[in-house]
Amino acid sequence: MDAEGPRALSDLCLAQVCRSLDSQCSRRADGSMSLSRAPLFPQETADQLLHRMVTAGILNDTTVGIFRDREVLRLRRASIRCCPVSAAAFRLALCPHRLQELDASWVPGGISGANIVSGLASNPECRSSLQRLSLNGLCLDWESLDEDEGVRVGFGCLQGLRTLNLADTDLTDAALEDICTLPQLETLDVSCSAVSELTALLGCKNTLRSFIAHRLRQFDMSPAGLLLVLSQLHALRHLDFSDDHFAVGDGDGGDGDEAARQLLEGSPRLLPSLVSLDISGRKRVTEAAVRVFVEARSGLVFLGLLATGVSSCDVLSSQGNLKVTGEANENQVCESLRRYRGRECFVREALVHLYNLTTDIDKPRPDILKVQKNCLLALCSDYILQDVPFDKYLAATLVINWLSSHEDPTLQRMAVAVISVLVAKLSTEQTAQLSKDVFIMKQLLAIVQQRAMEGEADSTLKFALSALWNLTDEMPNAAHNFIQCQGLELYEEVLESYYTEPSIQQKVLGLLNNIAEVEELQAALLEEDLLQHVLALLQDPQVEVGVRYFAGGILAQLVSRPEAWTLDEELRATIVKELHTSIMTWTSLEREMVSYRSFQPFCPLLQTCQPSGVQLWAVWAVHLVCSQNASHYSRMLEKEGVTELLKALAARPDTHSDIRGLSESVLRMVEQHQSHWGGFNERNGP
Repeated sequence: MDAEGPRALSDLCLAQVCRSLDSQCSRRADGSMSLSRAPLFPQETADQLLHRMVTAGILNDTTVGIFRDREVLRLRRASIRCCPVSAAAFRLALCPHRLQELDASWVPGGISGANIVSGLASNPECRSSLQRLSLNGLCLDWESLDEDEGVRVGFGCLQGLRTLNLADTDLTDAALEDICTLPQLETLDVSCSAVSELTALLGCKNTLRSFIAHRLRQFDMSPAGLLLVLSQLHALRHLDFSDDHFAVGDGDGGDGDEAARQLLEGSPRLLPSLVSLDISGRKRVTEAAVRVFVEARSGLVFLGLLATGVSSCDVLSSQGNLKVTGEANENQVCESLRRYRGRECFVREALVHLYNLTTDIDKPRPDILKVQKNCLLALCSDYILQDVPFDKYLAATLVINWLSSHEDPTLQRMAVAVISVLVAKLSTEQTAQLSKDVFIMKQLLAIVQQRAMEGEADSTLKFALSALWNLTDEMPNAAHNFIQCQGLELYEEVLESYYTEPSIQQKVLGLLNNIAEVEELQAALLEEDLLQHVLALLQDPQVEVGVRYFAGGILAQLVSRPEAWTLDEELRATIVKELHTSIMTWTSLEREMVSYRSFQPFCPLLQTCQPSGVQLWAVWAVHLVCSQNASHYSRMLEKEGVTELLKALAARPDTHSDIRGLSESVLRMVEQHQSHWGGFNERNGP
């Protein structure tokens, strides 16, 4: 079906069944669901329903109960991947079916590989019908398997198995021996398992066509021993013996690396049917060995050489039908990204090389754009942005540069969101370095202008405004660049256009606060129309306190320096009066609205010579953040000398009582914090 066309009717019907499952089911005594008045589903439709429930995230012990009724729902290709299904529910709902395929990878909640194998083996039909089984990511708990009439139940009971995936499991050498007795086994994946040696593979040497053994953590075979085993696997067409050379805590991989080198240099009579070999991550591979291997095997269609250092071997470019993973050129890197989606170490390596290869590309490339979109999606994760350690300065720079050549709205929104968070996470020195670049300012202002011209109040606009606000926080260079790029004129328009959008107004006024804190830039804000508008926001009781707070901050900074005031004195007097009147009507805010790198911009406002309205705004601001995070700001107040300024205000008899009360309240919070931590330190010692 055309990707742009309507969804299939069957898909729509299954989606509706999933949405209304509760109303279509009755409950058994154990709480599991059973379909009421259900017709006989076509067999493929039953498989599709199960798949749909998995992708919708609704498959669990309760809902899987509908598949207990084999007269209505007959499963052949089943998946419970990543779904919380217990061993008991699995045995009751899925094991009675004549399954051909089962994917039970990464199932949470304690179900083991042994539970699944014993459950499947309990159905005589499954023993012969099951052809494909995936148990990736499970604890196999092999020792817990019971005996059935004196015979130990194991993988060997599932005589029809052709494909078995056991990556990221606790698979042991003993269990591997059992597996290799399967008479029809063709594909086996034991990647990242506890297998230490591979002699057991000789048990299926005539049937095994694909063997995947990426990063065997406990591998302990000599190169000669491994090659002796491989030399007898006459049917093998695909071998993956790659390694994660970034892994911490593993052995040095010496024997495996040497075995990979000897395999390349060996006779073509070794693995004569081989058409695909992956040795990515192996360290001792040489270009000479690669040349010998490729020239001796005309039927080779794939060779994995990422992170080996030899993917630039000239013989590779002369093989028209050969696909290669590596870092020598764009085709190799893109092939790596396609093949290694589930291998973090290789994806990371490939993305680094993709960046190096594409930094000079002038025009957007749809294929590369898709990879970059996935990178942005990953970065958009709150966990990654907030908790994962990485070079946030480099990431911010890369995303900003990338933004300049892409106008796709979805990508733009993600990029600006990432930038807004990353800028707030930078150190003062990193922010200062970033703020020197006028290009960055122009990029973000262009986005603000574009969204504002379209009248949008969407997340893209809000993220761009947040990024600009953070970028200019106590950064005079960034504030100067903002004015030079006509940002002030744009922000005046935004302030007027979005009068009913407090979240946007706060971000606009927050940045104007940053400019007002820079003495040499205050003159740019001394425009009567602008100040009248900001004053109106301060005075309006219908406007949120957060907006009025930032409006007050701008005005307090500007009227605090009478020698620099160039407008009518009556306006200044009005602002001073309205600051005090307005602030006394504000209610305290519970949510954190603002954070400060330092209180240095407040120090001039807290001088005893300042008008009461100016003093009151500064003291109210200090009281606000201290009441929300006393432990953080108490130390800052002491270190920067703000407590001394507050003590001076509290001690002067001519200080307004409103200011004195707030000052004393802040000082009590600081004292309480000091006594708490002082006592803690005395109890716990240095």
